Amino acid sequence: MSMCVVVTEAVPPRLRGRLAVWLLEIRAGVYVGDVGRKIREMIWFQVSELAEQGNVVMAWATNTESGFDFITYGKNARMPIDLEGLRLVKFTPVNNETLS
Repeated sequence: MSMCVVVTEAVPPRLRGRLAVWLLEIRAGVYVGDVGRKIREMIWFQVSELAEQGNVVMAWATNTESGFDFITYGKNARMPIDLEGLRLVKFTPVNNETLS
């Protein structure tokens, strides 16, 4: 078992309720818990089925260079990328055409 964190934005209440079954909601939309791989995969299946237009990130402790791994769902300015085996986050800034 390992620490797991799920952060949600703009997801339906039904998904938030499902997450609360397995994880503790420590802030609005932020869930933590100590779960095994099978439970983590089942939680992610629920996310992919119920998140609709929202976005979600799940991070968990694992034996990697950084000590954790993560997966995302939905549109967000921060997207995961792989750089020589290291998972990083690419930030896509807001379009500045309307500001000039």
